[in-house]
Amino acid sequence: MACGGADGCPVVPLRNGRGVPVLGLGTSHRGGYSHDAVVHALRQCGIRHIDTAKRYGCESLLQKAIKESGVKREDLWITTKLWHSDYGYENTKKACMESCERLGVEYLDLYLIHWPDTHVPGKSNQEVRAETWRAMEELYEKGVCRSIGVSNFLISHLEQLQEDCAVTPHVNQVEYHPFQRPQELVDYCRSREIVFEGYCPLAKGEALTHPSIVQLAKKYGRTPAQICIRWSIQNGIVTIPKSTRAERIQENCKVFDFTITQDDVEILNGMHDGRHVSWDPSLIV
Repeated sequence: MACGGADGCPVVPLRNGRGVPVLGLGTSHRGGYSHDAVVHALRQCGIRHIDTAKRYGCESLLQKAIKESGVKREDLWITTKLWHSDYGYENTKKACMESCERLGVEYLDLYLIHWPDTHVPGKSNQEVRAETWRAMEELYEKGVCRSIGVSNFLISHLEQLQEDCAVTPHVNQVEYHPFQRPQELVDYCRSREIVFEGYCPLAKGEALTHPSIVQLAKKYGRTPAQICIRWSIQNGIVTIPKSTRAERIQENCKVFDFTITQDDVEILNGMHDGRHVSWDPSLIV
C-alpha cells in the first residue's frame, strides 16, 4: 500500500484545510544519507511526505532524489526546519528562501521552528521566538510556506507564543515512542487544533528489543518496528520514522493493513517511562 494520501495512506487535516500524510520519511544529519533509499521510498513505497531540516545538511541532496524519482512537486508534502542560528525577523525570511532554493521548490508545505531555545545573547527566548514567528506568519501569508509550525515546543512555549502571535502553529513536532508518550502535551495541542507529529518512533532502536514489543510483533506476525509505527499512528500521531536502508523503509510503510487491538495499544501506552533518546527538555527554557 502506498503512503501518499491519494493512494491509501490516511491524511491528517490541518486547521487551515490542508492535509499531511500520516506517515512520512525522516532524514537526519546523523547516520548518513542515502540517495538510493530516498528514491526507493518515493518510487517503490509511495512515500509522499518528506521531513528534513537545514540542520541535517541534506536539503540539496533531497532535491536530486526528488527529481530522479519523477514524483511531481504538487504530489509531495515537504517539511523543513529553521535552525536557531537563523532566528529573528529578517534572518528567518532569508533562511526560508535559502531552504527553498536548496530543495529546488517554490514553496514549502510546512516550515517549523526547530527548537524553542534561541541562543541569542541579550534577548529572552520568548522575545526571539515571537520575532521569529512574526516572520513565519508573513511567509505563510505570502504562500511561501503553506503551513507553519514548531518543533520540540512544550506547553509553556506554546502558551507564550499564543500571547505574541496571530496564527496558531499548525503543527508541533516532538519526540514520540512507547517510552516517551507526552500525553498532556498531545491533549493540549489537540485542544488548540495543533496537529501533533512524532519523531523517533522506534526510540532510535531501543524499542525494537523490548520484550513486550517483541511479543506483540510475534502475535501480529509483524516486526517490532511495524508495531511501534502502527501504535503511533493509531494514537493519532503523524509519524516520521527514518532509515537509510530501502528494505527498512519498505517495512516501515507496511502498517496500513492491520490494526492493534485496544488492549494491546494500552500495553504499549503503559510503557511510557519518560526517557528521551533525542533531547533533554530540562535544558530548554
